[in-house]
Amino acid sequence: MQHILQQIEELLIGAIPTALLFILLVFAYQFLMQGPLTAALQKRRSLTEGAMEDARKAVAEAEARAAEYAERLRHARADAYKAREQRVKQWNAERDSALDAARKSAGDKVRQARVEIEAEAAAARKVIQAAAADLAGRAVRAVLPAAAGGSR
Repeated sequence: MQHILQQIEELLIGAIPTALLFILLVFAYQFLMQGPLTAALQKRRSLTEGAMEDARKAVAEAEARAAEYAERLRHARADAYKAREQRVKQWNAERDSALDAARKSAGDKVRQARVEIEAEAAAARKVIQAAAADLAGRAVRAVLPAAAGGSR
């Protein structure tokens, strides 16, 4: 058993330089490789996250601009609709005034025509009455001398 312990002791003593070299290698790796690699990865992560944050901000800004453009478009459409409605109202008012003027003109022409027709009718009545009186006188002259026994 002592021989085994002695062999273990020799192995442990022989392993000390290897262990020291291993520990030295771990520290060298930590300072020379792990530290700069971790810093580079951290920088890369921060740049990536920064770029993603910038992209989120750009998307939010684009959405805000799109919303603003949509609002402007909605206002422009509303203004165009209001202008169209005003034009339609103006055209309707002009049409109504033209119709009123045409109705008044037609009414004036109808009244004037009625006055002329009534004047013509009155003149025709006078002519007919004069002709009727003349005819009545002739008829009386024609009938009376024959009834009295006279000749014509």
